[in-house]
Formats: sequence, C-alpha cells, structure tokens
Amino acid sequence: MDPEAQLETFLERYRPEIAAIGRDAIARLRARLPEAVVLVYDNYNALAVGFAPSEKASQAILSVALYPRWVNFFFLQGHTLDDPDKRLKWSGKVVRHITLASADDLDNPYISALIDQAVTTAKVPLNGTAPGRLVIKSVSAKQRPRRPEGESALPL
Repeated sequence: MDPEAQLETFLERYRPEIAAIGRDAIARLRARLPEAVVLVYDNYNALAVGFAPSEKASQAILSVALYPRWVNFFFLQGHTLDDPDKRLKWSGKVVRHITLASADDLDNPYISALIDQAVTTAKVPLNGTAPGRLVIKSVSAKQRPRRPEGESALPL
C-alpha cells in the first residue's frame, strides 16, 4: 500500500470529526510546508504526523497527533517560542502544544505566527529546494482503541 493510502487507513479508524480535524490540519501543513518530510507514526497512544527537514524524528519541528477525543498540534521545539498570551500548553522542557477545535485554528494569526516562528528558529531548517515526501516511520503492533470506549467504527 502506498504511504498516502496507508495514512488514510490510519485516519479512518478515528471518529469522523476527529479524523476530519486531523486530515485537514495535515493537509494545511503540507500545503504550507511543501518541503517538509512528513513522518507518520501510528503509535500505541496516538497517530502522530510530524513535519521535519529530514527523516530524522529528532529534527521534527511540528506535529499533529490524533487521540480518540481530540487532536493536538505540537511545537516540538516550542520551549523557545515567544508566546506572550501563554496559549501553548505543557510544562516540559521542550515541547509545547495546543488542542485544535478545528483545523481553522492553524490559520489564527497568533498560532500562524507561532508556526512561522517555529519554522524559522528550528535547530535544523527545512530545505526550501527539496520537495517534501510522506514517510510511514512506524506502526505499533499493539495500540489503544482509536475511538472512545464503547464506540465502534462500524455503523450500528
């Protein structure tokens, strides 16, 4: 299966509204950062889609992560971002995030400015001349359910 089709099968396991936010957020970021290598991890806890200058996960700048009830947008080098309104969450030393109510949140001027800042201050910059690509990095054999407990992916 090609990577695009495989990503779609990962997304389809989520509730339609969660999948839609994730799908739209990923599409917007791919359009905004066409040179990024898009790294897909179908992990135990979540589906994580990172945007990086290479296939090295340690160089990723941004990511979208889908959970059964919400979608988070991560600034993977977010500890240095200027966030005067304190919209970014997390108390860790490096990563910051927001929870997306919709993919439109990425177009909010404040969040858009944080994205620009994250890209321009990244430890390893995106390569503006190379086209991006989608890479399925890992698929965990064991995973938590992708829908809230008691919800089936199949119509009743």
